Amino acid sequence: MGITFARAGKENTAKALEIALRAYKERGIRHIVVASTYGDTGLAAAQLFQGTGANLVVVTHNVGFKEPGSLEMSPTTRAQIESMDGRVYTGTMVFRSIGTAIRTRQSYSQQDLIANTLRILGQGIKVCVEIVLMACDAGLIPPEDVIAVAGTARGADTVSIIEAKPSNMFFDLKIREILAKPYDW
Repeated sequence: MGITFARAGKENTAKALEIALRAYKERGIRHIVVASTYGDTGLAAAQLFQGTGANLVVVTHNVGFKEPGSLEMSPTTRAQIESMDGRVYTGTMVFRSIGTAIRTRQSYSQQDLIANTLRILGQGIKVCVEIVLMACDAGLIPPEDVIAVAGTARGADTVSIIEAKPSNMFFDLKIREILAKPYDW
């Protein structure tokens, strides 16, 4: 494993994105997937990767995550990311959709079990896996090695290399390498 941050949080964002950029340059992995709720991390990634030729995909929460009909990322922020050749994807979150509704009625969901198992490695790893599945489902990245960047709350503190797969092939997805993560999230 690469770098271990002392603690989780947005203060690691710049360093996490630098690690992703270095991996992009050194390993020839062309696809970068970044989690961004409000757009701050997505904007920072778009600025850093602008002009590199990288396929940058910024994945947001789904519409209605906090309240019906709303999205945390503003249209202005989305347009800024897209103006720097980043693509923004808003879609159903693989580990949250119908299973969350089932859990509220039955207190158990298979997707919760998978999400909580991935959290053993850290919240950021769970999010890295989820956004890669989402971006692959949307056809924004191919089923090959990609760099994923995510965080524990706001910002980024986790960087990994993942062999992308669509969500229906979840058990074929491979976490190849963890380049950075918090020690104790």
